[in-house]
Amino acid sequence: MLKNLPHGVKISIARSITRAFEKYMNDIEWEETKFHPPAFMQEWRSYIEKNSNWFHSLDEQIKSDPSFHEELANKINEMIEKVLSEAPTNEQLAKIETLAKELNLKDIHVSCKAEANYYIERLENMKRENK
Repeated sequence: MLKNLPHGVKISIARSITRAFEKYMNDIEWEETKFHPPAFMQEWRSYIEKNSNWFHSLDEQIKSDPSFHEELANKINEMIEKVLSEAPTNEQLAKIETLAKELNLKDIHVSCKAEANYYIERLENMKRENK
């Protein structure tokens, strides 16, 4: 069912999952022990209802179909795995290391590109606040 949707809708679904997941992880400060799947699903549902045209363009029959929900759950898992498996760039790691040194912080370890973006933004904000 998901595979039969227009290409643009499939891309929009993938993007909404990625954005909602990254926002949720940022909200819990990338603390894996705080990850709660139902809370993430609520975050994603809220995101798509407020920000995603694709959700409102889908037929209600599709939205209520259990096979669509199963395929969507698989897509969510796939997109989360993709986010978590994308290694941080050397530039991101260098920037985190530089910012951490400037702020007299111990090494900050990141496991993926999205987490690195979170820490870069957080450290840059800390640096601005310390000026």
